[in-house]
Amino acid sequence: MRIAFYPGSFDPMTNGHIHVLEQSLALCDQLVVGIGVHPGKTPLFTFDERAGMIADVVSSEFPARSGDVSVVSFQGLVVEAAKDAGASLLVRGLRDGTDLDYEMQMAGMNRAMAPGITTVFAPAYPESRHITATLVRQIAKMGGDVAPFVPVVVQKALAARIA
Repeated sequence: MRIAFYPGSFDPMTNGHIHVLEQSLALCDQLVVGIGVHPGKTPLFTFDERAGMIADVVSSEFPARSGDVSVVSFQGLVVEAAKDAGASLLVRGLRDGTDLDYEMQMAGMNRAMAPGITTVFAPAYPESRHITATLVRQIAKMGGDVAPFVPVVVQKALAARIA
């Protein structure tokens, strides 16, 4: 069984994250979405809220595969969390060349620390290349329309949180 680990903050989940999920599911039998929890950061949504949104999106967007996706929290090194999940693949999304430069360095370091885990890159779809969770939070906080950038469940959660 091929297990992939897809790490991120998912604060909140965006359409870009969904596109990476779609590509990830084509590569593996089981996908573990790892939500990074950092004690020094205060996210907009709690781990449970983010995990719930991910589960809702997976069940609506990929119903046939919803049983193949789990969500876990992790602290520390991504590669260690991937090992803990039993993953042989580490999935990273790429929006542009800046992401590629950074992710190539990380892939090299992760390979040195965990030779049994292969990093794979999922390129952003053209329609989601510009989306970041940080920009989505800023737009929502300023009263802008985030509908083009996030799934409906996230739109509702943002509206409730920021209202």
